[in-house]
Amino acid sequence: MKGILGRKIGMTQVFTESGKLIPVTVVSVEPNVVTQIKTIENDGYEAIQLGFDTKREKLATKAIAGHTAKANTTPKRFFREIKGVDINDYTVGQEVKVDIFTAGEVVDVTGTTKGKGFQGVIKRHGQSRGPMGHGSHYHRRPGSMGTMRPMRVFKGKKLPGHMGTLTVTIQNLEVVSVDLENNVILIKGNVPGPKKGLVIIKSAVKANGKINDAENLVNYNVTEETPETTEVESAEVEVEETATEEN
Repeated sequence: MKGILGRKIGMTQVFTESGKLIPVTVVSVEPNVVTQIKTIENDGYEAIQLGFDTKREKLATKAIAGHTAKANTTPKRFFREIKGVDINDYTVGQEVKVDIFTAGEVVDVTGTTKGKGFQGVIKRHGQSRGPMGHGSHYHRRPGSMGTMRPMRVFKGKKLPGHMGTLTVTIQNLEVVSVDLENNVILIKGNVPGPKKGLVIIKSAVKANGKINDAENLVNYNVTEETPETTEVESAEVEVEETATEEN
């Protein structure tokens, strides 16, 4: 098991060399810092605590500043624990970079969904509406509220309320590409959360260690010759050939 923290940037699409289009989510992952190592002797379980997203010291509390000072690093905005790792492979203050994952690796991504505010049962639970005629007194209401005995509303009834802002994990997503130079990882498909939202990328629980055959992506940085340059070079070649024939 391994994991890292990052920020969701947005979605785009990439092409493989075979011409296949893949929708991907771009996750910005600056190097995480191991701020604490939990042991069975001290904490009752084994885990590592990662700090992510540098925070100005002026905005950090004394508790956070003192905690990160032990790891010889700057204050961080987010702290999350990764369980199931071999703590012997980590030390306090160590940097965890995006290259811990490889293209084709299967991962689980956890994020906080977008908040929708207070919503009714139709949008929140997908219920159907009633007749929309003028004589109908039931349009978008939640339905019966327990008019029969025992004359009460049962626990768990789907009613209007706050929608979204839930911790959701999408499993078995594939890593399409890892860019160590720009600290970016491309994940196939969509991941929960808004843009700039915190996401946690961990090894897949149901497919731990599985690596699919990853195709090479098209390199868009290759510069091609402009048509003007090509025409000039071809004209020079024709002139040289003509001069050679005349001689």
